[in-house]
Amino acid sequence: MRSRLMWLGAGTAACVLMALVTTAAQGQYTKVTDIQIGGAGAFDYLAIDSAAKRLYVTHGTEIVVIDTATNKVVGRIADTPRVHGIAIVPELGKGFSTNGGENKVSVVDLKTLQTLSKIDTGTNPDAVTYDPARKEIYTFNGGKAGGYNATVIDATRGAVVATVELGDKPESGAADSAIGRVFVNLETKSLVGVIDTATHQKIAEWPVAPAEEPTGMAIDTTAKRIFVGGGPALVAIDYTTGKVVANVKICEGTDATWYDSGSKMVFNSCGDGNITMTRFDAPNKLTVVGTLATTRGARTMALDPVAHRIYTAAQNYAPADPNAAAGARPTPIPDSFHVLVFEMKK
Repeated sequence: MRSRLMWLGAGTAACVLMALVTTAAQGQYTKVTDIQIGGAGAFDYLAIDSAAKRLYVTHGTEIVVIDTATNKVVGRIADTPRVHGIAIVPELGKGFSTNGGENKVSVVDLKTLQTLSKIDTGTNPDAVTYDPARKEIYTFNGGKAGGYNATVIDATRGAVVATVELGDKPESGAADSAIGRVFVNLETKSLVGVIDTATHQKIAEWPVAPAEEPTGMAIDTTAKRIFVGGGPALVAIDYTTGKVVANVKICEGTDATWYDSGSKMVFNSCGDGNITMTRFDAPNKLTVVGTLATTRGARTMALDPVAHRIYTAAQNYAPADPNAAAGARPTPIPDSFHVLVFEMKK
């Protein structure tokens, strides 16, 4: 964050300086390490289990498990073709991964990291959300051929209980179990869909403008706000009314949104190599407090709200070819997959 103090009275200057100190204390992060994983293949969502000190990183056909106390790889969950995400359910000792390459969910034993079973879902299961009150997993299925929908799985029995028609390509979601609602981004139409968890039906759609093509979502169940990142903006939506109540401009190419309720900070990671840090000042107020430089393509992330650490996945790319066609994708450097770790300054 850049700030200037020019010809201010002593009292005003003191107030501004105090505000800057507060912002720095709440919003400044520093890089603490870079965890080398290696290998090739795509990557998508990351998931954190703060209590168990485990980070789960999706990568191609496996999920890499990292001990966050040592920043070391301690295991791998195999046979997850084109994996997108994993929902961690500590009370059952299970994880549920969305395997887009086979239209299935893997049910995984979190102790042994072995696959217990696989469950059929809709086409290309992508993001995944857990509703702890009903102990149900929601996979958001983004394959147009099979229709855009959500598969609802009883996490205890490992069985499908419902399919929720969504009508548009879903991205990330979040749940408020106390009121029986699951919220999901509907990317193409720039909407948030609202699901009643008792009936397993979509009951409402809310616009997210000025956000566009929303991807990341986080929730504050105390303030009754969902934070949605898409296109040029982060918006806060009052989910008692469905109205956008605040918005700020963020980095380009965001794909993940996380919220730290302890520090009242919202984070958006972007493919342009930045994380926008936004303070949730009041129920209807957001303030950008800084930008954290990461690396090109680091569009997804996870937040540990206990340790106040940010984890973002990335790979290195070869220098751009000046003769390449416009819009050509960069060439990944083999065996360069890694996770960057940032921590809030004490």
